[in-house]
Amino acid sequence: MKFLHISDLHFGKVIHGVSMLENGDQPFWTDRFLELAEKTRPDAVVIAGDVYDRSSPSGEAVTLLSRMLVGLESMGITVMLIAGNHDSGARLAFASEILARQKIHIAGRVQKEMIRVKLRDEFGFVNFWLMPYVFPAAVAQALGDDDIRDYDTAVRRLIAAQDIDMSERNVILAHQNVTVNGRECLRGGSESAVGGVGQVGHSAFGCFDYAALGHIHAAYPVGSQNIRYSGSPLCYHFDETSQPMKGPVLVEMGEKGKDLSIETIDIPPLHRMRVMEGKTNELYEQELSCRAENEYLKLIITDQPMSPDIFARFQALAESRGSILMERDSKYRNLTSCAEINGGTELREKSVEELFADFYTQRSNGSPPDSQDMELLHFAGELLRNNPYDGGRPENIDNGLKDALKNYLIRQEASDQ
Repeated sequence: MKFLHISDLHFGKVIHGVSMLENGDQPFWTDRFLELAEKTRPDAVVIAGDVYDRSSPSGEAVTLLSRMLVGLESMGITVMLIAGNHDSGARLAFASEILARQKIHIAGRVQKEMIRVKLRDEFGFVNFWLMPYVFPAAVAQALGDDDIRDYDTAVRRLIAAQDIDMSERNVILAHQNVTVNGRECLRGGSESAVGGVGQVGHSAFGCFDYAALGHIHAAYPVGSQNIRYSGSPLCYHFDETSQPMKGPVLVEMGEKGKDLSIETIDIPPLHRMRVMEGKTNELYEQELSCRAENEYLKLIITDQPMSPDIFARFQALAESRGSILMERDSKYRNLTSCAEINGGTELREKSVEELFADFYTQRSNGSPPDSQDMELLHFAGELLRNNPYDGGRPENIDNGLKDALKNYLIRQEASDQ
């Protein structure tokens, strides 16, 4: 059994005012991915959440996903995808029963019985379990279990409720913050989860032969080679330029109990994202001799404050090569916030949690909010991303918020004592 594992497409993503869709980055990647699928001919493509960047995607973003699905369907490749925390599960799963007849299987919302797709090869069946982004209140409602209050418990109890035949091979698609002994891995700057909230221990997926994870934009295994993030297909933040190669993960499974073949395949981007850092004059001379073109750039000056003249100088050089200078900063004096430097575009791209964390840190002399504060803010952010007007039940959300506030106050009282 051979399948391609991808996640965090974020179709419709805007970075510093530049649309990755309209500027060609995401369509270019999609075309290269379809070429890769044509070449490798996998049995399936699994997409582990955050298909869109917004719960209400633009028409152009929907059209791009449609183009990808049509291309894969025309090759006879089974497609499975789940909703991530950026997606609207209800919108993503529209007409899912009809699409399933065309071998396109979509899991939008948490339900007691996960959608399972069975494929067969010469070694027998492979069961693909589709688990969309787990929000504890949603799992509590689906299972009728009011004791579920955290993400780890929610994931484990939802998996335990499934009828999994361990004599067969099993693969799960999940979109969560998966950790090893509570330790988080490398994050990109574009992930919305903050401060350790929503952690799920990797052992929750130990019964599966492979766990296709989404949510974290770096690509790496978590606790086991078979529990793995594919990472985002493109850099969506300059922090992500330090990550290893980005690309789809090609997984080949033999018979039950045998090692898997796992390979990350590079798809070069249309516009490379790069950070320029150094002393003003030395960096400028260095860039004059650089032949790179059509890049997204960040400028960091280390020997003096950033001035309009310095910025204009580097901007002109970037534009002469078809590049875009997206972000600039100075390490000499860091008195100006990134949001002010970049004309406010970064504010529009941040989540509720990140905006709160920035404000709190600024008002607390550089001390960030602790995990308890962020847990409450993360819960509020989840309510916005899973709002009752999108098919939820207001009374359940109200009760969940009351429980979160109650638990938060109990912890605060304990810490004060």
